[in-house]
Amino acid sequence: MIPTQLLVSAAFSVFCVLKVNSLDTFTAAVYEHAVILPSVTLHPVSPEEALALMNRNLDLLEGAITSAAKQGAHIIVTPEDGIYGVSFTRKSIYPYLEDIPDPQVNWIPCNNPNRFGHAPVQERLSCLARDNAIYVVANIGDKKPCNASDPQCPPDGRYQYNTNVVFDSQGKLVARYHKQNLFMGEEQFDTPKEVEVVTFDTAFGKFGIFTCFDVLFHDPAVTLVKDRHVNTILFPTAWMNVLPHLSAIEFHSAWAMGMGVNFLASNLHNPLLRMTGSGIYAPDFPKTFHYDMKTKEGKLLLAQLDSHPYHPIVNWTSYASSIEAFSMRNQEFKGTVFHDEYIFVELKEITGNYTVCQKDLCCHLSYQMSEKRSDEVYALGAFDGLHTVEGRYYLQICTLLKCKTTVVQSCGDSADTAATKFEMFSLSGTFGTQYVFPEVLLSEVQLAPREFQVTSDGRLLSLQPTSSPVLTVTLFGRVYGKDGAPNASSYLVAHSLTGLLTVIIPIAYSLCW
Repeated sequence: MIPTQLLVSAAFSVFCVLKVNSLDTFTAAVYEHAVILPSVTLHPVSPEEALALMNRNLDLLEGAITSAAKQGAHIIVTPEDGIYGVSFTRKSIYPYLEDIPDPQVNWIPCNNPNRFGHAPVQERLSCLARDNAIYVVANIGDKKPCNASDPQCPPDGRYQYNTNVVFDSQGKLVARYHKQNLFMGEEQFDTPKEVEVVTFDTAFGKFGIFTCFDVLFHDPAVTLVKDRHVNTILFPTAWMNVLPHLSAIEFHSAWAMGMGVNFLASNLHNPLLRMTGSGIYAPDFPKTFHYDMKTKEGKLLLAQLDSHPYHPIVNWTSYASSIEAFSMRNQEFKGTVFHDEYIFVELKEITGNYTVCQKDLCCHLSYQMSEKRSDEVYALGAFDGLHTVEGRYYLQICTLLKCKTTVVQSCGDSADTAATKFEMFSLSGTFGTQYVFPEVLLSEVQLAPREFQVTSDGRLLSLQPTSSPVLTVTLFGRVYGKDGAPNASSYLVAHSLTGLLTVIIPIAYSLCW
């Protein structure tokens, strides 16, 4: 029989070990990388040329990783397509791919680089993680051979995947994720046969990972939070900003708040492709973010986060269902936002209470402007329907937005500047979903940290007068159960289009490369 004193001592020792090995907070880093693009993307180059290009990008990433580690970062996220660039065909991406094994093989490429064949990129990433004692998250390409016995095997006899990898602070491969929701133009990659829900544990919380367009769909994004209970999402992306509701910093910060997790978003930096917008977001407010359409340089961001963030439960329809609607039907008009037809009502007074409805969704707004300008028009809009351009996903959206011009037909067009501040606003809606993402975007495409809150009864409520003029105040709801068909993108261009057209069309409309 073990003496009670020994049991108590042993229990105390275990507690101390757990306490020492776990952190209540950690320092996160994301790097918005100005990727060096290859000169040739439509035809294959030699493996040597491909590796040379990737090493040039890795040189830049190495600088960011080293700097982040010196500043105390525990983990750094780098962007999607950040090592080889964009706009490849299936054949031309092949020289850039490596065979990435399942992390269960317990492999440190820096120590044993040839264990799974030639893998110079994985070796270098592993060494960067090990030598700097930091978790490194990167996006590369995976290749897996297949044959005719597999009915889904592509004609060229291999699967090619858009892949995120994570190396821990010892250089060990601890996570591999194959992108599920490929965006239009990603013909060079295959969709995995089954959705991969990838997590890993650290001394500073439980992490999940997915890529770019995945954020708009239930799997794996929502599953990671609701079923796997991750604390932090790692998000490499190549995101093209689409206003008014889908600029990178706007939507990614809203997703963190709506889902109640930390969200580390690392975007490419290429103003010509409308790519910018990275951040470190917590459930209560953005810790740091970067949006820059003027310069060509990359940007390293660092911030401290809670390892286990707290997020209160919100009933998104409670308040809106409890108040009487204000009849505005004789003032309603239709407008288009990113190809979707909204019902709008113009905000004609400096202060007021407005309601607008579409189908099952009614949106309520109370507001007070700092001034009612004659050179700007604001409107309250509602959309309840299936979005079908560049993807298929069902939305319920309540939005207060600045119209592009004083003509109401421009309401919903992209606008990035405004002049009207708001003393207060309160926006709510009769949502048929618990997945609602609150957005507040200010003039010049900037966020409003600490200037608003979400109440438990489902109101997006200002805490103070806005620090800058308002572009949009939005509750962006996703009704995943009404998506219908698979999440395949609705192509706007035929697969046969290549070269210049392949670039022009995505620039005009895209969210995610």
